This record gives sequence, C-alpha cells and structure tokens, in this order.
Amino acid sequence: MLIIGLTGGIGSGKTAAAKKFASLNVSVINADTVAREVVEPGSEALAAIKQKFGPEILLASGHLDRNQLRHLIFADAEAKSWLENLTHPLIGIRIHEQLSQPQQTGEANYRILESPLLLETSQRQLTQRICLIDVTAETQLERTMSRDNNTEQQVLAIMAAQMDGKEKRLLADDIIDNNGNLDRLYQQVETIHQQYQLLAKEL
Repeated sequence: MLIIGLTGGIGSGKTAAAKKFASLNVSVINADTVAREVVEPGSEALAAIKQKFGPEILLASGHLDRNQLRHLIFADAEAKSWLENLTHPLIGIRIHEQLSQPQQTGEANYRILESPLLLETSQRQLTQRICLIDVTAETQLERTMSRDNNTEQQVLAIMAAQMDGKEKRLLADDIIDNNGNLDRLYQQVETIHQQYQLLAKEL
C-alpha cells in the first residue's frame, strides 16, 4: 500500500490537513500519538526514563510529565540523544505495525503517516512520498503564539530546533501552501487526495 508522509513545522496546520484526509476515509497514523503510547505507565521505556531522570519526571497519575521532560532535553543535548535512542526504535516498530494492518472495507487505497519530525528521523523510510504543509515563518509564529499561549521567544526556539523550511521544501515530493484559510487548505487536500488514489492504483 502507498504510504504518504505528512509533515510540517509547528503551526503549519498539518493536524487540520490530517483531519481532512481522515474525513476522506484515509487511515492516518499519528506519530505523536504513538510516541505517547510507548511511554505509557507500565512500559519499559517509562521505567527507563524514571531511572534516568528520577521519580519527579512522573505526574501524580504515574504518567510521564512531558512538559518537564521537554524542558530537560531542550537544555541537555546528551539527555536528548539518550531519549531518542530509547524511544525512536520503539516508535518506529509500532508505526510500522500500524501501517502494515490489512486494508479495511471502505478505507482509501493509501495511508498517511503524520509526523512533525518525519524528515528529521528514520520515519521517512516508512513512506514512499512526502507531503509538506508549508507556511511562512511569520504565519508559524502568529498561529502558534495564539494557539498555545507561548511567548515569541519560546516559539522561535521550537522553530529553530526543527529542520529549516527551505530544506523541507527541497525534500518534499508535494507541497500544500497553507498560508490561506481552511477552505483553501481543504481544497488542496481534496485535489491531492485524488492524485494519491491514482498513484496507489499503479503500485
């Protein structure tokens, strides 16, 4: 089955695009959701994280305090590398399992892997084609500040940690410009959906 990698920087609107694809009966696997699943309470990965960073890395519920962990690894390259070496293989295995499930009745003939770090990780190797949701840096900043109530400095730091937009555009097979409104985004998704269905038939 054809696997499309859907990606974009923070505030690009990739989640809105993914929801539109899903409304067209496309199965969408969300890498962020999988990343949360592999560190659920009782998992070996969470036990390793607790041993590495101490019990204070957990919430009272026993779940991982993702905000605290994000701040820790943002300031510590060694810790970031350790965490990636622990979780990325587990995430990759689970994503592959989900992408390999038998096609369901009524499901579109291709699937989507939605991931903000698709181009920065080995997840891209699970896909045959890359679709980038592209916006200007100004749009990213404006949308993310209004959505997440972050400061300009916080958003700029997140953007700086992600792959440069120009580099992403060079690596993408398809680009959806999302500097406009939702209707314009949905129109582009519907158009490219037709193209992907035709491509999938050729496999």
